[in-house]
Amino acid sequence: MESAQLPWLTIITMLPLVAALPIPFISDKDGKTIRWYALGVGLIDFALMIYVFGSNYILQSADFQLTETYNWIPQLGLNWSLAVDGLSMPLVILTGLVTTLAMLAGWNTQKKPKLFFALMLIMYSAQIAVFATQDLMMFFLVWELELVPVYLLISIWGGPKRLYAATKFILYTAVASIFILIGALSMAFYGGGVPTFDMQALAMKDYPVGMEMMLYLGFLIAFGTKLSVFPLHTWLPDAHGEASAPGSMLLAGVLLKMGGYGLLRFNVEMLPDAHIKLAPVLAVLGVVNIVYGAFSAFAQNNLKRRVAYSSISHMGFVLLGIAAYNSLGLSGAMLQMVSHGLIAAAMFFLCGVAYDRTHTLEMNKMSGLAKQMPLAFALFTAVAMASLALPGMSGFVSELTIFLGFATDSAYSNSFRVVVVLLAAVGLVLTPMYLLSMMRRIFFGDLKLKLDGGFQVDANAREIFIALCLVVPVIGIGLYPKLATQVHDVKTDSIAANYQAMLPMVAQEQTGTLFSQVFDAPTIAEGADFARMD
Repeated sequence: MESAQLPWLTIITMLPLVAALPIPFISDKDGKTIRWYALGVGLIDFALMIYVFGSNYILQSADFQLTETYNWIPQLGLNWSLAVDGLSMPLVILTGLVTTLAMLAGWNTQKKPKLFFALMLIMYSAQIAVFATQDLMMFFLVWELELVPVYLLISIWGGPKRLYAATKFILYTAVASIFILIGALSMAFYGGGVPTFDMQALAMKDYPVGMEMMLYLGFLIAFGTKLSVFPLHTWLPDAHGEASAPGSMLLAGVLLKMGGYGLLRFNVEMLPDAHIKLAPVLAVLGVVNIVYGAFSAFAQNNLKRRVAYSSISHMGFVLLGIAAYNSLGLSGAMLQMVSHGLIAAAMFFLCGVAYDRTHTLEMNKMSGLAKQMPLAFALFTAVAMASLALPGMSGFVSELTIFLGFATDSAYSNSFRVVVVLLAAVGLVLTPMYLLSMMRRIFFGDLKLKLDGGFQVDANAREIFIALCLVVPVIGIGLYPKLATQVHDVKTDSIAANYQAMLPMVAQEQTGTLFSQVFDAPTIAEGADFARMD
């Protein structure tokens, strides 16, 4: 049988979930067998992703690929439908890498190891399904499925306030998810006839402008909550502050990216008329996230809460890139999600390494660690440099691309672009300040604590391996961005081309309205050149 004939996406999606089912029946007193079993499943699934996408995915195509559709509940028009394109495939790979490394990060879990690794495998499948499914109701179901493992991972293996943080997480994200369900039902039943949840079919429907605007706002609430958009972000610092290192790696490395992916897939790709009108709102929210997250990070003495607020700030750049109508901005948004997924996962993992030795997250108690933990200090420094967008790191490329994409987007008026770019630049100035301050408080000064770790106080071989698996691609993308951009550029080019064709017509229709105060409508109507930089 030819490899392309196999239902590869179904295998990749279902393997971790199926592998989690026999875990309760495996005899294992100390958890050693379970952890090897779970890690093996994660590695096999990740290897399958690399093989399948490497041999069957065509980079030059913007279409959905590896499509699989099976009737599930035909009476409701509900199908098991999977496919990947430039928006989803890189995030599936990111999920495989981060989740597998998160299981390795939880290697020494002593409390309920069977449940811990079973939940990690269930999360693995749910996350992949979110990015790969092409049925909107199925999307909602797997979106809800991944909430349960996260809640349990925080509430069982978290810190002193874990129940509060877990409950806040589930309330915010579950309530916000209701808007996905409402949107799915509205889109499926609109137009009469047999309802369908096929996302490609739904994208072809011609919705009334008012309905499309309402759908857009509903999805913005749902995905903005997951992306931690102000003011729907307050669950994130609490969740990160109490979650264990593996839990935080999944939260920052994968779950936040679900929000960005949802905005691109639904708001931008499926609701273009509403996006043209409301994209400036995303730009404003992005600037607020960037500046607010950076200032709030300064106020945190808790190490993980400071890193959490830095994630809020970095997600603002994703919003700013999505708000741009050209391919440069959209490509930057995708690259920022991949880049931040790697950097944030590494940062929270190293926070866990420091916590294991000091048993505290209060930075004023963690001083003087550089001499005692030189290897951890070196890794922490590399990741911090990546987070502050040092040239040569992926963060620099993604943020610069977003800035250039928005700054050269002639769809917006000059004054609006200048204000947005200047305010966003404040975040670029603040980020090195709070990250370098964090490094100074943790690693320099007099040692105040007796470190735990026996003869191996510094990062051990397993911890160094995990960190390097995340840092190496960050440097690789920073030095040769095409490693990542070639995967999604064809897709983002296609989306941007659609908006370039739509905007002149919209500008002509709305000249003299509020629209023209944000957009330079006359320039667009005259056929302005929409900037694209390769």
